[in-house]
Amino acid sequence: MKDAMRDYVRNQRGRMYQSDFFEFFSKVHPSMPFVFWIPVTAYVLGTALTSGGTTWQVTAAAVPLGFLTWQFLEYFVHKHVFHAWPGWTGHGFHHKYPDDDTRLVMPLPVSITLASLIWGGLSLVGRGDLTTPFWVGIVAGYLWYDFLHWSTHHRAPLTEWGKRLRAHHMAHHFADPDRNFGISHRWMDQVLGTLLKRGADEA
Repeated sequence: MKDAMRDYVRNQRGRMYQSDFFEFFSKVHPSMPFVFWIPVTAYVLGTALTSGGTTWQVTAAAVPLGFLTWQFLEYFVHKHVFHAWPGWTGHGFHHKYPDDDTRLVMPLPVSITLASLIWGGLSLVGRGDLTTPFWVGIVAGYLWYDFLHWSTHHRAPLTEWGKRLRAHHMAHHFADPDRNFGISHRWMDQVLGTLLKRGADEA
């Protein structure tokens, strides 16, 4: 697993599918998650607030909690799904071609499926006043993750925090793919013992 993930090609795009149809739809512009999900979440939360389905007080607590929950999902899905089945999930391709800028954010069919499954699970709780803003917070966390993943690969960081985060993720790609599973954060790797430090000047 580790050796396969270390087999990478720099500074070029790769082809994922022989079929032109599937190849076309495997690529996504980095703006697409935001173009789709910001209006959706704004409508869902706005409707809940204006209809009395939830309150600003609950929203102020539930959205950050959902954001934090995404960070748990990000870490565990990355470690236990993407790295358990790298070929099936397409994650192996990303490690093979880490500079392919057409595949740095999650394709909409994948994010829609994941968000729908989470929404369906939360609906079983039966507390829409809590679960609606909580779900919006999860999606916001996902968008932050997508933005940072694109940024760490595609542009030079502008802050010291950005440099540290980029070094953190580049160490995952080029030093040890079995470490540094957090992408939008580093704290879970620190807490769970999977942190590999790497100098920012090596990123």
